[in-house]
Amino acid sequence: MKIIADLCIVPMGVGPSVSRYIREVAAIIDASGLSHQLHANGTNIEGEMSAVTACVEACCARLHDMGVERIFCTMSFSTRNDKAQTMADKLAALA
Repeated sequence: MKIIADLCIVPMGVGPSVSRYIREVAAIIDASGLSHQLHANGTNIEGEMSAVTACVEACCARLHDMGVERIFCTMSFSTRNDKAQTMADKLAALA
């Protein structure tokens, strides 16, 4: 099932700056081959649900490998079965 997800990953207990960790997360998402767009508070990702969730799991595993003991994640997603739709399609519909 294809989804468009909005993902926010927050490493906890690492201090106020999390950019070091988010750079690692962004690199994993880049390497996944999934279509994505980083934004100020997270990342939009589109693809098959299993691929997106595997990517999220890899991101969390990497942060734990970096010594992050606790991670807070939120992910919301949408699906459609009446037509194929991409993130770009959704944004174009607003113009």
